[in-house]
Amino acid sequence: MATEAEVLEALRGVMDPELHRDIVALQMVKSVQVGDGAVSLLVVLTTPACPLRETIEKDIRAALAKIPGIRSVDLKFDAAVPEGRRLQDKPSIAGVKNIVAVASGKGGVGKTTVAVNLAVSLKQMGAAVGLLDADVYGPNVPLMLGTTEQPKALDERTILPVLAYGVKTISMGLLNPGDKPLVWRGPMLHSVMQQFLRSVRWGQLDYLIVDLPPGTGDVQLSLIQSVAVSGAVVVTTPSAVALADVRKAVEMFRQVNVEILGVVENMSYFSCPHCQGRIDVFGHGEGRRMAEGFEVPFLGEIEIDPQIRIGGDTGKPVASLGPEAPGARSVYAVARAVAARLSVVNLTASAPVVQIL
Repeated sequence: MATEAEVLEALRGVMDPELHRDIVALQMVKSVQVGDGAVSLLVVLTTPACPLRETIEKDIRAALAKIPGIRSVDLKFDAAVPEGRRLQDKPSIAGVKNIVAVASGKGGVGKTTVAVNLAVSLKQMGAAVGLLDADVYGPNVPLMLGTTEQPKALDERTILPVLAYGVKTISMGLLNPGDKPLVWRGPMLHSVMQQFLRSVRWGQLDYLIVDLPPGTGDVQLSLIQSVAVSGAVVVTTPSAVALADVRKAVEMFRQVNVEILGVVENMSYFSCPHCQGRIDVFGHGEGRRMAEGFEVPFLGEIEIDPQIRIGGDTGKPVASLGPEAPGARSVYAVARAVAARLSVVNLTASAPVVQIL
Protein backbone atom coordinates (compact mmCIF):
# COMPACT_ATOMS: atom_id res chain seq x y z
CA MET A 1 0.00 0.00 0.00
CA ALA A 2 1.10 3.56 -0.67
CA THR A 3 2.51 5.59 2.21
CA GLU A 4 2.51 9.28 3.08
CA ALA A 5 6.25 9.41 2.42
CA GLU A 6 5.71 8.06 -1.11
CA VAL A 7 3.01 10.65 -1.75
CA LEU A 8 5.23 13.52 -0.60
CA GLU A 9 8.14 12.20 -2.65
CA ALA A 10 5.95 12.10 -5.76
CA LEU A 11 4.73 15.63 -5.10
CA ARG A 12 8.32 16.89 -4.98
CA GLY A 13 8.23 16.52 -8.73
CA VAL A 14 5.33 19.00 -9.03
CA MET A 15 6.68 22.47 -9.64
CA ASP A 16 4.96 25.79 -9.14
CA PRO A 17 5.15 27.12 -12.72
CA GLU A 18 6.00 30.66 -11.63
CA LEU A 19 8.09 30.13 -8.52
CA HIS A 20 10.02 27.26 -10.16
CA ARG A 21 10.18 25.32 -6.90
CA ASP A 22 8.36 22.15 -5.93
CA ILE A 23 5.15 22.48 -3.96
CA VAL A 24 6.49 20.43 -1.02
CA ALA A 25 9.51 22.71 -0.57
CA LEU A 26 7.16 25.71 -0.75
CA GLN A 27 5.09 24.16 2.07
CA MET A 28 1.97 24.25 -0.07
CA VAL A 29 1.05 20.62 0.72
CA LYS A 30 -0.97 20.14 3.91
CA SER A 31 -3.03 17.45 5.64
CA VAL A 32 -1.87 14.42 3.62
CA GLN A 33 -3.81 11.25 4.47
CA VAL A 34 -3.30 7.86 2.82
CA GLY A 35 -5.36 4.73 3.34
CA ASP A 36 -6.94 1.83 1.45
CA GLY A 37 -5.88 3.12 -1.96
CA ALA A 38 -7.20 6.64 -1.36
CA VAL A 39 -5.23 9.84 -0.92
CA SER A 40 -6.58 13.12 0.43
CA LEU A 41 -4.60 16.31 0.69
CA LEU A 42 -4.92 20.07 0.93
CA VAL A 43 -2.86 22.36 -1.28
CA VAL A 44 -2.50 25.94 -0.06
CA LEU A 45 -1.92 28.32 -2.97
CA THR A 46 -0.10 31.63 -2.57
CA THR A 47 -3.14 33.62 -3.70
CA PRO A 48 -6.87 32.95 -4.19
CA ALA A 49 -6.38 34.48 -7.65
CA CYS A 50 -3.80 31.89 -8.72
CA PRO A 51 -3.92 31.78 -12.54
CA LEU A 52 -2.25 28.36 -12.69
CA ARG A 53 -4.44 26.40 -10.30
CA GLU A 54 -5.68 24.07 -13.05
CA THR A 55 -2.12 23.38 -14.18
CA ILE A 56 -1.02 22.58 -10.63
CA GLU A 57 -4.02 20.30 -10.07
CA LYS A 58 -3.35 18.44 -13.33
CA ASP A 59 0.33 17.93 -12.39
CA ILE A 60 -0.56 16.72 -8.89
CA ARG A 61 -3.02 14.15 -10.17
CA ALA A 62 -0.55 12.97 -12.81
CA ALA A 63 2.20 12.55 -10.19
CA LEU A 64 -0.01 10.61 -7.78
CA ALA A 65 -1.34 8.39 -10.57
CA LYS A 66 2.16 6.94 -10.95
CA ILE A 67 2.13 5.52 -7.40
CA PRO A 68 1.06 1.85 -7.39
CA GLY A 69 -2.04 1.14 -5.36
CA ILE A 70 -3.60 4.61 -5.42
CA ARG A 71 -7.12 4.43 -6.84
CA SER A 72 -8.59 7.81 -5.86
CA VAL A 73 -7.39 11.31 -5.00
CA ASP A 74 -9.41 13.81 -2.95
CA LEU A 75 -7.69 17.13 -3.66
CA LYS A 76 -8.79 20.37 -2.00
CA PHE A 77 -7.41 23.86 -2.40
CA ASP A 78 -7.07 26.81 -0.06
CA ALA A 79 -5.02 30.01 -0.25
CA ALA A 80 -2.76 31.97 2.10
CA VAL A 81 -1.27 35.14 0.66
CA PRO A 82 2.38 35.53 1.75
CA GLU A 83 3.57 38.72 3.38
CA GLY A 84 6.81 40.09 2.05
CA ARG A 85 8.51 43.27 3.24
CA ARG A 86 11.24 44.40 0.92
CA LEU A 87 12.06 47.72 2.60
CA GLN A 88 13.10 47.06 6.17
CA ASP A 89 13.46 50.75 7.08
CA LYS A 90 9.75 51.37 6.41
CA PRO A 91 6.98 50.36 8.83
CA SER A 92 4.06 48.20 7.78
CA ILE A 93 0.35 48.57 8.53
CA ALA A 94 -0.90 46.13 11.17
CA GLY A 95 -2.87 43.33 9.54
CA VAL A 96 -2.11 44.39 5.96
CA LYS A 97 0.03 41.82 4.15
CA ASN A 98 0.69 43.72 0.92
CA ILE A 99 0.42 47.34 -0.19
CA VAL A 100 0.10 47.64 -3.96
CA ALA A 101 0.41 51.08 -5.57
CA VAL A 102 -1.42 51.67 -8.85
CA ALA A 103 0.23 54.54 -10.69
CA SER A 104 0.45 56.28 -14.05
CA GLY A 105 2.72 58.86 -15.58
CA LYS A 106 -0.22 60.99 -16.75
CA GLY A 107 -3.94 61.33 -16.30
CA GLY A 108 -6.58 59.96 -18.62
CA VAL A 109 -5.20 56.44 -18.99
CA GLY A 110 -7.86 54.80 -16.80
CA LYS A 111 -5.69 54.29 -13.73
CA THR A 112 -8.58 54.54 -11.25
CA THR A 113 -10.71 52.22 -13.39
CA VAL A 114 -7.91 49.67 -13.25
CA ALA A 115 -7.42 50.14 -9.48
CA VAL A 116 -11.13 49.75 -8.68
CA ASN A 117 -11.62 46.69 -10.87
CA LEU A 118 -8.37 45.16 -9.62
CA ALA A 119 -9.59 45.48 -6.03
CA VAL A 120 -13.06 44.11 -6.80
CA SER A 121 -11.63 41.24 -8.90
CA LEU A 122 -9.29 40.13 -6.11
CA LYS A 123 -12.17 40.29 -3.62
CA GLN A 124 -14.45 38.29 -5.92
CA MET A 125 -11.74 35.62 -6.17
CA GLY A 126 -11.60 35.24 -2.41
CA ALA A 127 -8.98 37.68 -1.11
CA ALA A 128 -9.43 40.24 1.67
CA VAL A 129 -8.98 43.60 -0.05
CA GLY A 130 -8.86 47.30 0.82
CA LEU A 131 -8.80 50.28 -1.55
CA LEU A 132 -7.19 53.57 -0.55
CA ASP A 133 -8.04 56.46 -2.85
CA ALA A 134 -4.91 58.60 -2.65
CA ASP A 135 -5.90 60.75 -5.63
CA VAL A 136 -6.85 63.56 -3.26
CA TYR A 137 -7.51 66.21 -5.92
CA GLY A 138 -9.59 63.90 -8.12
CA PRO A 139 -11.15 61.25 -5.85
CA ASN A 140 -13.27 59.24 -8.29
CA VAL A 141 -13.28 55.94 -6.40
CA PRO A 142 -16.61 56.63 -4.58
CA LEU A 143 -18.35 57.33 -7.91
CA MET A 144 -16.97 54.15 -9.47
CA LEU A 145 -18.00 52.08 -6.44
CA GLY A 146 -21.42 53.71 -6.24
CA THR A 147 -21.14 54.83 -2.63
CA THR A 148 -21.65 58.13 -0.84
CA GLU A 149 -21.50 56.69 2.67
CA GLN A 150 -19.28 58.69 4.98
CA PRO A 151 -16.68 56.83 7.05
CA LYS A 152 -17.41 56.64 10.78
CA ALA A 153 -14.91 57.90 13.36
CA LEU A 154 -14.74 55.83 16.53
CA ASP A 155 -12.42 58.37 18.11
CA GLU A 156 -9.83 60.95 17.07
CA ARG A 157 -7.43 58.27 15.89
CA THR A 158 -9.71 55.55 14.52
CA ILE A 159 -11.72 55.70 11.28
CA LEU A 160 -13.83 52.85 9.95
CA PRO A 161 -13.58 52.41 6.18
CA VAL A 162 -16.67 52.12 3.99
CA LEU A 163 -17.53 48.70 2.59
CA ALA A 164 -18.39 48.54 -1.13
CA TYR A 165 -18.61 45.25 -3.05
CA GLY A 166 -16.82 43.67 -0.12
CA VAL A 167 -13.84 46.03 -0.46
CA LYS A 168 -12.87 48.25 2.48
CA THR A 169 -12.57 51.75 1.06
CA ILE A 170 -11.43 55.20 2.14
CA SER A 171 -11.42 58.32 -0.03
CA MET A 172 -11.34 62.07 0.33
CA GLY A 173 -14.40 61.98 -1.92
CA LEU A 174 -16.30 60.39 0.99
CA LEU A 175 -15.00 62.94 3.52
CA ASN A 176 -15.39 65.97 1.26
CA PRO A 177 -18.37 65.17 -1.01
CA GLY A 178 -19.65 67.48 -3.68
CA ASP A 179 -17.83 69.84 -6.02
CA LYS A 180 -15.87 71.81 -3.44
CA PRO A 181 -12.19 71.65 -4.50
CA LEU A 182 -9.28 70.97 -2.17
CA VAL A 183 -6.62 73.66 -2.39
CA TRP A 184 -3.83 72.04 -0.43
CA ARG A 185 -0.07 72.21 -0.31
CA GLY A 186 2.37 69.34 0.20
CA PRO A 187 2.35 69.18 4.04
CA MET A 188 -1.45 68.89 4.10
CA LEU A 189 -1.33 66.08 1.55
CA HIS A 190 1.23 64.26 3.68
CA SER A 191 -1.01 64.65 6.74
CA VAL A 192 -4.09 63.16 5.06
CA MET A 193 -2.02 60.27 3.69
CA GLN A 194 -0.80 59.52 7.21
CA GLN A 195 -4.39 59.49 8.46
CA PHE A 196 -5.53 57.16 5.67
CA LEU A 197 -2.64 54.80 6.36
CA ARG A 198 -2.49 54.91 10.16
CA SER A 199 -5.91 55.97 11.45
CA VAL A 200 -8.12 53.80 9.24
CA ARG A 201 -8.93 50.44 10.83
CA TRP A 202 -8.13 48.23 7.85
CA GLY A 203 -8.23 44.97 9.77
CA GLN A 204 -6.79 41.84 8.16
CA LEU A 205 -6.11 42.39 4.46
CA ASP A 206 -4.31 40.33 1.84
CA TYR A 207 -4.01 43.38 -0.41
CA LEU A 208 -4.37 47.11 0.12
CA ILE A 209 -4.67 48.70 -3.33
CA VAL A 210 -3.60 52.36 -3.37
CA ASP A 211 -4.89 54.47 -6.26
CA LEU A 212 -2.23 57.16 -6.64
CA PRO A 213 -2.72 60.46 -8.44
CA PRO A 214 -1.07 60.73 -11.86
CA GLY A 215 2.52 61.90 -12.06
CA THR A 216 5.37 61.76 -9.59
CA GLY A 217 4.49 64.28 -6.89
CA ASP A 218 3.97 64.75 -3.17
CA VAL A 219 1.43 61.97 -2.58
CA GLN A 220 3.62 59.34 -4.24
CA LEU A 221 6.62 60.34 -2.16
CA SER A 222 4.56 60.52 1.03
CA LEU A 223 3.30 56.96 0.51
CA ILE A 224 6.74 55.56 -0.32
CA GLN A 225 8.38 57.30 2.65
CA SER A 226 5.66 56.24 5.11
CA VAL A 227 5.14 52.51 4.56
CA ALA A 228 6.70 49.46 2.97
CA VAL A 229 5.11 49.27 -0.48
CA SER A 230 5.10 45.68 -1.74
CA GLY A 231 5.06 46.69 -5.38
CA ALA A 232 3.75 49.07 -8.01
CA VAL A 233 1.50 48.51 -11.01
CA VAL A 234 2.01 51.10 -13.75
CA VAL A 235 -0.95 51.80 -16.06
CA THR A 236 -0.60 53.15 -19.58
CA THR A 237 -2.36 53.20 -22.93
CA PRO A 238 -0.72 52.25 -26.23
CA SER A 239 -0.34 55.88 -27.32
CA ALA A 240 3.12 57.40 -27.58
CA VAL A 241 2.17 60.36 -25.36
CA ALA A 242 1.11 58.10 -22.47
CA LEU A 243 4.21 55.95 -22.87
CA ALA A 244 6.50 58.96 -22.67
CA ASP A 245 5.12 59.78 -19.23
CA VAL A 246 4.87 56.23 -17.93
CA ARG A 247 8.62 55.88 -18.34
CA LYS A 248 8.98 58.61 -15.69
CA ALA A 249 6.75 56.66 -13.30
CA VAL A 250 8.83 53.51 -13.80
CA GLU A 251 12.05 55.43 -13.16
CA MET A 252 10.57 57.06 -10.03
CA PHE A 253 9.76 53.71 -8.43
CA ARG A 254 13.19 52.40 -9.32
CA GLN A 255 14.90 55.38 -7.75
CA VAL A 256 13.05 54.88 -4.46
CA ASN A 257 13.63 51.10 -4.50
CA VAL A 258 10.00 49.99 -4.93
CA GLU A 259 9.48 46.74 -6.82
CA ILE A 260 7.68 47.25 -10.13
CA LEU A 261 5.18 44.44 -10.44
CA GLY A 262 4.60 45.28 -14.07
CA VAL A 263 2.86 47.35 -16.72
CA VAL A 264 -0.83 47.19 -17.65
CA GLU A 265 -1.91 48.43 -21.08
CA ASN A 266 -5.41 49.85 -20.65
CA MET A 267 -7.74 50.71 -23.54
CA SER A 268 -5.59 48.35 -25.56
CA TYR A 269 -8.01 47.40 -28.33
CA PHE A 270 -11.68 47.31 -29.32
CA SER A 271 -13.48 44.14 -30.40
CA CYS A 272 -16.00 45.11 -33.07
CA PRO A 273 -19.40 43.50 -32.29
CA HIS A 274 -20.34 43.52 -35.99
CA CYS A 275 -17.32 42.16 -37.83
CA GLN A 276 -15.77 40.45 -34.77
CA GLY A 277 -12.50 42.09 -35.74
CA ARG A 278 -10.01 43.82 -33.50
CA ILE A 279 -9.51 47.57 -33.83
CA ASP A 280 -6.41 49.17 -32.34
CA VAL A 281 -7.83 52.60 -31.53
CA PHE A 282 -4.72 53.97 -29.82
CA GLY A 283 -2.15 51.70 -31.43
CA HIS A 284 -1.09 48.34 -30.09
CA GLY A 285 1.80 46.57 -28.44
CA GLU A 286 3.67 49.64 -27.24
CA GLY A 287 2.99 48.84 -23.58
CA ARG A 288 4.51 45.38 -23.95
CA ARG A 289 7.51 46.75 -25.83
CA MET A 290 8.07 49.39 -23.18
CA ALA A 291 7.88 46.77 -20.41
CA GLU A 292 10.41 44.63 -22.24
CA GLY A 293 12.67 47.64 -22.72
CA PHE A 294 12.65 48.35 -18.97
CA GLU A 295 12.90 44.62 -18.21
CA VAL A 296 9.74 44.59 -16.13
CA PRO A 297 6.80 42.18 -16.52
CA PHE A 298 3.91 42.95 -18.85
CA LEU A 299 0.77 42.17 -16.86
CA GLY A 300 -1.72 42.23 -19.70
CA GLU A 301 -4.11 44.20 -21.87
CA ILE A 302 -7.49 45.56 -20.86
CA GLU A 303 -9.80 46.04 -23.79
CA ILE A 304 -12.02 48.99 -24.65
CA ASP A 305 -15.49 47.75 -23.76
CA PRO A 306 -18.63 49.84 -23.19
CA GLN A 307 -19.41 47.81 -20.07
CA ILE A 308 -16.21 48.96 -18.39
CA ARG A 309 -17.15 52.60 -18.99
CA ILE A 310 -20.79 52.06 -18.01
CA GLY A 311 -19.73 50.26 -14.85
CA GLY A 312 -17.50 53.15 -13.82
CA ASP A 313 -20.17 55.76 -14.52
CA THR A 314 -22.97 53.91 -12.72
CA GLY A 315 -21.03 52.72 -9.70
CA LYS A 316 -21.21 49.06 -10.75
CA PRO A 317 -17.65 47.98 -11.61
CA VAL A 318 -17.55 45.45 -14.41
CA ALA A 319 -15.51 43.14 -12.16
CA SER A 320 -18.47 42.87 -9.79
CA LEU A 321 -20.39 41.05 -12.53
CA GLY A 322 -18.01 38.10 -12.48
CA PRO A 323 -15.07 36.92 -14.60
CA GLU A 324 -17.22 35.82 -17.55
CA ALA A 325 -19.23 39.05 -17.87
CA PRO A 326 -18.74 41.15 -21.03
CA GLY A 327 -15.68 43.34 -20.58
CA ALA A 328 -14.57 41.56 -17.40
CA ARG A 329 -12.36 38.79 -18.74
CA SER A 330 -9.37 41.00 -19.49
CA VAL A 331 -9.78 42.72 -16.09
CA TYR A 332 -9.70 39.39 -14.23
CA ALA A 333 -6.71 38.23 -16.30
CA VAL A 334 -4.77 41.30 -15.18
CA ALA A 335 -5.83 40.77 -11.54
CA ARG A 336 -4.56 37.18 -11.64
CA ALA A 337 -1.29 38.34 -13.18
CA VAL A 338 -0.80 40.99 -10.49
CA ALA A 339 -1.51 38.50 -7.68
CA ALA A 340 0.80 35.90 -9.20
CA ARG A 341 3.60 38.40 -9.75
CA LEU A 342 3.31 39.61 -6.14
CA SER A 343 3.56 36.04 -4.87
CA VAL A 344 6.73 35.56 -6.89
CA VAL A 345 8.20 38.78 -5.49
CA ASN A 346 7.32 37.85 -1.91
CA LEU A 347 8.66 34.30 -2.12
CA THR A 348 11.95 34.92 -3.88
CA ALA A 349 15.21 34.67 -2.02
CA SER A 350 15.82 38.40 -2.37
CA ALA A 351 12.87 39.20 -0.11
CA PRO A 352 14.39 39.53 3.40
CA VAL A 353 11.20 38.77 5.34
CA VAL A 354 8.68 36.10 4.36
CA GLN A 355 5.75 35.06 6.49
CA ILE A 356 2.86 32.87 5.39
CA LEU A 357 -0.02 33.05 7.82
